[in-house]
Amino acid sequence: MLDEDDVREILRLIDESELDELRIETDGFSLHVLRAGAAAGAAGAAEASTPLRRPVAAAAAEPEPPPGAEQREGHLVAAPMLGTFYRAEAPGAEPFVEVGARVEANTVVCLIEVMKMMNSVPAGVSGTIAEVCAENAALVEYGQPLFRVITAG
Repeated sequence: MLDEDDVREILRLIDESELDELRIETDGFSLHVLRAGAAAGAAGAAEASTPLRRPVAAAAAEPEPPPGAEQREGHLVAAPMLGTFYRAEAPGAEPFVEVGARVEANTVVCLIEVMKMMNSVPAGVSGTIAEVCAENAALVEYGQPLFRVITAG
């Protein structure tokens, strides 16, 4: 179940982003927030047994890069959600990947924290990390490039 701090964190993330709308849906819980007017409230309750780290499924369609983003060679691993981007599992720990690291589609490349929940983000493709596009511990938006991966062939 969401507590007051969770709701404040959701609203803080929305305020710090350019999003006008946020919809979160899981088993037994849904939340729909609209910035420019009426907000649809939370319904249901989050399950207490929800794991701290869930893999995030790769989006079926690759989100378009934000306006002004350079088009470069390679596959962009984009943020599958709004949240705080972390390159490592814990402060002071080695990053999941560095530039030059070989990754497979299911290799975890980072975490995104949303409402105190850490979500694993897989590379989505096989290749070599060519660039880290986001800053550690920074707020990232849905579709924002996190990594650039050069794929073989």
